[in-house]
Amino acid sequence: MGAVLATRIIPSVSPADLSPAQVAREFRHLIGEGARLRCAGEARRQPLRLLSRGYTPKYKIELFDTRFYLTDVRQDSNIRFFVAYVVPGRPRRGRLEIHPRIFYKDVSLQWRAASHFIRSDGENWIGKGDVRRVMRGDYEVTSSAEDTTDLPLEIQTALETLIRRVPRVRTDHAGVALVLRRAPEHRIEAYRDFTEPRRRAQAERRNRIHGGRSIARFTRKNDPTSLRFVAGFEPDFKAGIVETASSQSRLYGGEVQRFRILSKNRKIQYLFLAAPRHVWIVPPQATTTELTSYGVRTVDVVADENLFVPGYEYHYIDDDEDPPVLVSQIPKGFVGATSELDGTRADASAWLDRVPVIAEFRRRVIPRRARARGR
Repeated sequence: MGAVLATRIIPSVSPADLSPAQVAREFRHLIGEGARLRCAGEARRQPLRLLSRGYTPKYKIELFDTRFYLTDVRQDSNIRFFVAYVVPGRPRRGRLEIHPRIFYKDVSLQWRAASHFIRSDGENWIGKGDVRRVMRGDYEVTSSAEDTTDLPLEIQTALETLIRRVPRVRTDHAGVALVLRRAPEHRIEAYRDFTEPRRRAQAERRNRIHGGRSIARFTRKNDPTSLRFVAGFEPDFKAGIVETASSQSRLYGGEVQRFRILSKNRKIQYLFLAAPRHVWIVPPQATTTELTSYGVRTVDVVADENLFVPGYEYHYIDDDEDPPVLVSQIPKGFVGATSELDGTRADASAWLDRVPVIAEFRRRVIPRRARARGR
């Protein structure tokens, strides 16, 4: 039998109270003391060239026994991202290792760690971690388990804090390729350095959340009111709100309030996001403390993906296909108006507002937050 993972419920962490120069000195001291810089991308043969090309970290975050050193935020034509150096607390074969990674912000406003990338004449795609294989009718379908790349909820607010410290986001078209492993065109599954820590942790059945089975599902297809939770895994709106924070989003029309909320059995935690017009939930996470060299948890929470539709989700005609095809991640019959800022995304609130747990959140949590602000 394998080791049972430790769990811990803590407030979100903040960036270290260090100047950029202090962070840079501390980071270079680690390397000077023999820490090995292990890069998966184009800089893998000369990883120190990341520092000479301006990717010296300026900020530091610590969570459990893992340290994160981050550059200023950057952006290319697809994503807004940090180059992050992940330093696991456990040395490998007696030697500390440092892993350059790409932390990027998804359409759901969740920060993720990219697992790899694909770039070709026909594809420009950021790898979304492990995969899940499910039966759809008579066929087995393999799809990305995007939530496996979600960074811990406990550092999401810190990343939001850091992104606001930069008055002008720098354009950078080189960072992704320098840091990330480039995959062949049709490989959606992450490589072993991402998947193996997950396999090891989940080989011990006691580490799997609800035995690896779904903790929430819709009992009727295309009916948002049919949501059912496994007893104990419902969010605890009465006594489980760990904290609240806020961020800004042009896509969602201004302030987005962020609520981290524990399940009733305290085994998992949710993040509810409330914008002026939308409320949605990002995939929940375990409260385990083990993190991989990508900075993500080794166990995840399985639930119906339609519970985690963001306020604006992909819905567009892909003209690159012959004939053109509709690409949509909004349940059929619930597609709203196209976003004025992004023509590939449509309003999903017609679905979200009928999901019982979101309606309950609106009724029980948002008014309480408004009263607290008034005081």
